[in-house]
Amino acid sequence: MDITPLIDPLNDAQRTAVTAPFQSALVLAGAGSGKTRVLVHRIGWMIQVENLPAYSILAVTFTNKAAREMLGRVESLMQQDASAGMWIGTFHGLAHRFLRRHSAAANLPDTFQVLDSDDQQRLIKRIIRSAELDETRYPPKQIQWYINAHKDEGRRAAHVQTDGTFWETMQQIYKTYEDLCQRSGLVDFAELLLRCLETLRDTPELLDQYRNRFRYVLVDEFQDTNTIQYAWLKLLTQGQNNLFVVGDDDQSIYGWRGARIENIHSFQSDYPDHRLIRLEQNYRSTANILNAANALIANNENRMGKELWTDDKDGDPITVYDAFNEQDEAYFVVNRIKQWVAEGNLREQAAILYRSNAQSRLFEERLVSAAIPYRVYGGLRFFERAEIKTALAYLRLIANRHDDASFERVVNLPTRGIGARSMDAVREIAKAQKCSLWDSTRMLCRDGGLSARAVNALKAFLELIENHAIAADSMPLHDQVRLVIEKSGLIAHYQKEGQEKGATRIDNLKELVNAARQFSNEAEIDAENMKELDLFLSHAALEAGDAQGDTDEDCVQLMTLHSAKGLEFDLVFLVGMEEGLFPGQKSLEEIGRLEEERRLCYVGMTRARQQLVICHAESRRLYGREHRSEASRFLREIPSQYLQEIRMQGQVSRPVTAYGNHDKTKTNRDNGDSTSGFMLGQQVNHSKFGTGIILQQEGDGNHARVQINFESAGTKWLVLAYANLTAVS
Repeated sequence: MDITPLIDPLNDAQRTAVTAPFQSALVLAGAGSGKTRVLVHRIGWMIQVENLPAYSILAVTFTNKAAREMLGRVESLMQQDASAGMWIGTFHGLAHRFLRRHSAAANLPDTFQVLDSDDQQRLIKRIIRSAELDETRYPPKQIQWYINAHKDEGRRAAHVQTDGTFWETMQQIYKTYEDLCQRSGLVDFAELLLRCLETLRDTPELLDQYRNRFRYVLVDEFQDTNTIQYAWLKLLTQGQNNLFVVGDDDQSIYGWRGARIENIHSFQSDYPDHRLIRLEQNYRSTANILNAANALIANNENRMGKELWTDDKDGDPITVYDAFNEQDEAYFVVNRIKQWVAEGNLREQAAILYRSNAQSRLFEERLVSAAIPYRVYGGLRFFERAEIKTALAYLRLIANRHDDASFERVVNLPTRGIGARSMDAVREIAKAQKCSLWDSTRMLCRDGGLSARAVNALKAFLELIENHAIAADSMPLHDQVRLVIEKSGLIAHYQKEGQEKGATRIDNLKELVNAARQFSNEAEIDAENMKELDLFLSHAALEAGDAQGDTDEDCVQLMTLHSAKGLEFDLVFLVGMEEGLFPGQKSLEEIGRLEEERRLCYVGMTRARQQLVICHAESRRLYGREHRSEASRFLREIPSQYLQEIRMQGQVSRPVTAYGNHDKTKTNRDNGDSTSGFMLGQQVNHSKFGTGIILQQEGDGNHARVQINFESAGTKWLVLAYANLTAVS
């Protein structure tokens, strides 16, 4: 028997894992250490050396893509159809497969249907309406999260402890939802695994059948398992000593969606005869990047312990850019990408990673301005995001009451008691009278035809828009946007979504205020004297409609740090590395959350193969207000010998002290001196805006900008390279 194809491509630690005796094992696989190769070759070893038939192996992945890749690589390695009887798939996919085979035992009809997230939410809405509950008090998305979270913990409605009327109602909705799904033969995603677990637990003959069948169970990304997933694995392998898990406690970053890093620690007590193997040789990053990442993650407590290393060269130091503000940060990153491309590199090998989706906006704008194609990985461009389009629809309705598309979008978002029957009546009148929905609503409110409750709800919406329009008329653009976001109820609406998704939507809405302020500072009002709001809405529509980069494969990659897990790039920018942003403010109050944020930073750093650039800003505009920023503690936790600071005047040096104290070496920005030829307080003239006084200066060279208070045009930021200012003597 020739086993060289199984072991020759492996390093010593990988070979130890692949050829380990038939027993449970925990493989701590560092970033870029070849964990997929280990899993594939372990499967090959079990089939070829341990003589296990393929159908007796169960392999669990976290994505369908990973499952397909693993299956393909097993078949390529074994040079045979390894899919014959082998179960390789996601937790949900495998549970679905089981339930289809054993629907009767699971108390399900043969024809049961799987609900996706949207279907589940629609069903919950039906239940809320049938119970005549207020959707503003019991938002469907919040109830959906509540139900799924309890199922992920293995709790049925009957097991949920209640405290107070609100939670009793939530429990009753959960119970009604369970009953309706059972009667209708419907199964949601969380139910797949819970029902599978319960069926195995309560049907001993089935459990014995599958324990005997799956003689070896392998799991990828074990650190991301939640309570019910681990319970399912334990049930299948109890007493068998046959669970082989690969994971990395340093890359556990999904606690907010139920993943439990504790499962890695529990494994050691649940499987006392297990073998622990560490994969520490990295095949991705340079030594400088790995050493810096090791130093960072060492600040977390209760780690399993692991030190990544590489045979590769030291590579470049990590570049640190200390920006004036978020706009300067975006200018720097895009200019660095232009330089990268000019040197003959591919755009697709450059990635901008950020903590929050809202941070993408400025980078998108700068990339568009520089005609650099880009792609927002795993998400939508800023102006295409649902919450942004909703806020803009309110603004469009303020600007033009007869915008029917905007009316339809926001008339009942957030919900305000305007139902389908009311809207049908509004549309019928609009069609008959050949008028806008706004005018038809006014007619309906005036002439009647609906219940008093429905008419009052429609009147309240009309008054809301009219009041917004009156109040906004005398406001600066960014305050108009802020008013709509706050008074429309959108913030409260998205707060009810709970968890990370709702917080992300709110961050995006706050960033829209910043976008409006920046637009006011930089836009030039044309000779037609268009209102600033109209110009801004046109700008947003053009940005959303610009498909640049979508059809070009060679695009710069933009993504959140969570989306970046499992990916790698030659050039990586970690941006917004400031206290309160990364780590986020909420995480600073809780040790566990702070450690997860640090793991997220570690994941981001180890995405870089050749070059890593870390950026932070001294000030950042959040929700339309300027905030002074302090460099992230994560940056300060990296030893200075791995860092190289780029200063504002193009100088490059290594920090001479711990990074947190590097202010002593900055150029003098706050005094009145200037290399631009202008001074703070100086009176200047602009060909269009007239005479004004310089209030602030930022940047150097092509980045240099000045803030000027013009006598007639107000305060504006102008780029010196294009402003053509002249000094007033």
